[in-house]
Amino acid sequence: MPYGKVDELAINTIRTLAVDATFKANSGHPGAPMGMAPVAHVLFNKFMTFNPKNPNWLNRDRFVLSNGHGCMLQYALLHLFGYALTIDDLKNFRQVDSITPGHPEAHDTPGIEVTTGPLGQGFSNAVGLAVGQAHTAAVFNKPGFDLVNNYTYCFFGDGCAMEGIASEAASTAGHLQLGNLICIYDDNHISIDGDTKIAFTEDVMKRFEAYGWHTLWVKDGDNDLEAIEAAIAKAKEVKDKPSMIKLTTTIGFGSKLQGTGGVHGNPLKSDDIKQVKAKFGFDPEKTFVVPQEVYDMYHEHASQGAAAEQEWNQLFEKYGKEYKDLHADLTRRLTRDLPEGWQNKLPTYKPTDPAVASRKLSESVLEAIHDVIPELVSGSADLTGSNNTRWKKAVDFQPPSLGLGDYSGRYMRYGVREHAMAAIMNGMSAYGTIIPAGGTFLNFVSYAAGAVRLSSLSHQRVIYIATHDSIGLGEDGPTHQPVETLAHFRALPNMMVWRPADGNETSAAYYMALTSKQTPSILALTRQNLPHLECSTIERAIKGGYVAHEDQEAGLTLVSTGSEVGLCLEAVKVLKEQHGIKTRVVSMPCVEVFDAQSKEYRLSVIPDGIPAMSVEVMSTLGWEKYSHEQFGLNRFGASGPYKEVYKKFEFTPEGIAKRGVATVEFYKDVKPLRSPINRAFTQLI
Repeated sequence: MPYGKVDELAINTIRTLAVDATFKANSGHPGAPMGMAPVAHVLFNKFMTFNPKNPNWLNRDRFVLSNGHGCMLQYALLHLFGYALTIDDLKNFRQVDSITPGHPEAHDTPGIEVTTGPLGQGFSNAVGLAVGQAHTAAVFNKPGFDLVNNYTYCFFGDGCAMEGIASEAASTAGHLQLGNLICIYDDNHISIDGDTKIAFTEDVMKRFEAYGWHTLWVKDGDNDLEAIEAAIAKAKEVKDKPSMIKLTTTIGFGSKLQGTGGVHGNPLKSDDIKQVKAKFGFDPEKTFVVPQEVYDMYHEHASQGAAAEQEWNQLFEKYGKEYKDLHADLTRRLTRDLPEGWQNKLPTYKPTDPAVASRKLSESVLEAIHDVIPELVSGSADLTGSNNTRWKKAVDFQPPSLGLGDYSGRYMRYGVREHAMAAIMNGMSAYGTIIPAGGTFLNFVSYAAGAVRLSSLSHQRVIYIATHDSIGLGEDGPTHQPVETLAHFRALPNMMVWRPADGNETSAAYYMALTSKQTPSILALTRQNLPHLECSTIERAIKGGYVAHEDQEAGLTLVSTGSEVGLCLEAVKVLKEQHGIKTRVVSMPCVEVFDAQSKEYRLSVIPDGIPAMSVEVMSTLGWEKYSHEQFGLNRFGASGPYKEVYKKFEFTPEGIAKRGVATVEFYKDVKPLRSPINRAFTQLI
């Protein structure tokens, strides 16, 4: 059907809702919604399949607003199509405890797929969503049962195009030939500082062509709805490349300030709002107006989506009769529950077992569990042999045309793209059928910090396998040796940071990472071999901290993580034999999980009356919460064989003992000496 007055009315309704919401909030970005309303209307009403009454239906088309500052565009659409956003929710835009926050957040708002805002992240999430669809389809689709065939659509702007992460992700998507991904570039030539000619003059289409994308250009994105529709339809016909549609628009279309930076991040003035509404045929004195015919048109499309889901449910029921095991597997995945009894496959170790690097222990876990957790998809940012992230029989996730694997493969080759890897994994997790794990050196998780933060904020079950965790990597030196990284990520809310000391603790870290449905994890793993501890078990380690060596007559507690726990146990002998000090040792593989235990338990691990000293070859920041004194590394590392580097900084049994003696001496007359656990509690009060 040709476009008519109702279509124009719907587009202008989206625009005026964005204008009213930003004005009422006295905050926000009306420009992008006003410019992108036409393409949003065409995409949602002509192409996308979804059911607002069930935003989690598996085969829905996904939409990502990477330029998340324009979120009133998306909130208006969600309301108009009948998602659980009322007109009052739009009126509460950017207000405390509303479900319409200043940038889209997946766990707050029905219909929001991923949390966006930091530019380029949403674009990269969209690549992950497309990977999720391609993999799920390759595993579960069968002849006559095209269960999973949805598309992922993404809007992105000049800011996203400038961010390096989007370049990384676009390069990845082009290599992977993700024909299920269509990204629409809002070419409005405006960023916060003004016209993009001051900083951004490249040919974006040529760049995407070089990445292996199919590209199109719609030159009149303000008015030419037929051209927009034709471009999206043509993009859907291209099955072996992702598509980028360059859409030239006018930011703030209809405003007195249209086409300028003044309409980007500020509400329109009152007089401008009135002339905009008059121009679009709305009453200038009324706010948040939605004509009934707009509701009717959009609700009709929503009902078609509901019918599509009903047909899909019937198809899935038939699928269950022919492919019982696959049906059960997909049904389980959608609950995000793990297969029953999977944990019995986790490796366990005895103290007499040979010393092994925790990166190799991690590999042993993956080897042991990959068959029983089929949704686990591993990968690495070009460090497979160093991260040990690939099980022996793994098949690579690759476009079939390259002959290097296929889309059913469960091993991702991210290339040297740590930041995009993290954001793509966020999208893969958000798809709902995959648990992604990806490897790099711990130091280079910092390269990915923007996306790691969003893993936590958006509650995604993503596992970061971070090897070469300390000065123990040795010869590569300070550029590769993390000292501040753990303090950084331990400070991140809703993030588990694990630094296991042996095999049982490594298995425990995986147990917690896999069973925590809404919390991502970083596993900091060694290059050097670690002995297995006398008292470690999975059951003890999953509490985050436990007593690795007890002595009822102890005068000192050493609290440590990872490779330093074994050193502390050796220091116990030095302290007793050379200084007459009996010592307890606590292994603290995950402070976040330890903090979640009862105060009674925590005090049993780090009790009153005994001075405690932390030992970790990292920044001491944060350890005052668990120790009276801290032995760490508040400087950069050094290059050399790892044992020599440890010796240089006195991370040896003798060096630990020396500082332990000083700690005992300093606190000998402090009565009563309270545990840092009590002290921290008092400070919180």
